[in-house]
Amino acid sequence: MCGRFSVINEHLSARVSELLGIRYSTTTNTDLCPSQSVAAIAADGNSYQQGELVWGIKPDWAKRLLINAQAETAAHKATFKQAYVSNRCLIPMTGWYEWRTDSQSNKKEKFLFSHTSEQPLFMAALWFAGQPNQLVTLTTKPNELCGQYHKRMPLLILPEHIDYWLRGEPAQLEPLLGAVDEQLIKVAAA
Repeated sequence: MCGRFSVINEHLSARVSELLGIRYSTTTNTDLCPSQSVAAIAADGNSYQQGELVWGIKPDWAKRLLINAQAETAAHKATFKQAYVSNRCLIPMTGWYEWRTDSQSNKKEKFLFSHTSEQPLFMAALWFAGQPNQLVTLTTKPNELCGQYHKRMPLLILPEHIDYWLRGEPAQLEPLLGAVDEQLIKVAAA
């Protein structure tokens, strides 16, 4: 997964607020990139809470900003292990971008991946306390459609699994770590 996604307030705020029973609001950014602020949702007791976090972390050992972690290994990697246990969150988004080089023109083409029914997508992430609070997004092996564009895709959590993702025991989350059905995703040139 590359490092860009789209957040359109008009498409997200009312739907996410209704679905989660909270007052959710975000700022439109159709080209959200690492080091920018992201509106994320986390569990807070018996309810959900929205927070503004910065996308990317830079551990002391890292030479560059880390923006993604592999969902399949995050629970075991020292950098992400504690956040996987207690700081899981979700980023509501309208879609994400991938680039692919056209074989004939040799030019990079940009594609937007979004929900086939224009519903919000919920990208899994891990948050880290700090000044400011930060997060990394989680990626997984792609479904067949997305695999035509990139070797990874965002780990998307279906609405019916939101509570399970945010509050479930880490050892029981494995069924959520794969790609969503490709029938839920549409791709368009951006």
